[in-house]
Amino acid sequence: MLLATLAFAGLALAQPAVAAPISLAEISRYFNSFRTAQSDFTQVNPDGSISTGRLMIHRPGRVRFEYDAPDRSLVLASNGAVNIFDARSNAGPSTYPLSRTPLNLILDDTVNLERDRMVVQHGEDGPTTVVVAQDPAHPEYGSIRLVFSANPTELRQWVITDDTGRETTVILGTLRTGVSLGSLLFSLDAELDRRGLSLQDR
Repeated sequence: MLLATLAFAGLALAQPAVAAPISLAEISRYFNSFRTAQSDFTQVNPDGSISTGRLMIHRPGRVRFEYDAPDRSLVLASNGAVNIFDARSNAGPSTYPLSRTPLNLILDDTVNLERDRMVVQHGEDGPTTVVVAQDPAHPEYGSIRLVFSANPTELRQWVITDDTGRETTVILGTLRTGVSLGSLLFSLDAELDRRGLSLQDR
């Protein structure tokens, strides 16, 4: 019996230790360590279709999703608004407040995931850490599920659940931080000019 107990104890010790999830303080530090970032991405849309393109982030509050040709769709967030250019329309973009999308939580000037009631789930999923966050003041705006790899901490994907319950998944390639991004990339006026539109077309 003693030998069996010792053998079991030895087997338990031989098992690899389960890694703890990356702390919320470390994830907040990671976001605050850069202002700009760029990556290729693959997007799984709510209807199951797949899109690819390039993502550019310029915190605070600016992001640009460029979709690969022949898709001329574009999502451009700046000056507190999200502008969506639909490739199937010759009209200007549809616009809504950036504050109403959960993506705003990681575009803030200072990211603090330790704020009361912001994170509603935090744990590990195999080798990755998963954090689900929402606006504490407006949980009805939806949530964002962030997936990170460790050593070093790196954002790998997110899933946005909007206020209607639809999910959009963005899977990132290598997220390059500290990159040079021109201000015109986030200028609505410059994008309207490029597309031959005017403010009246909005």
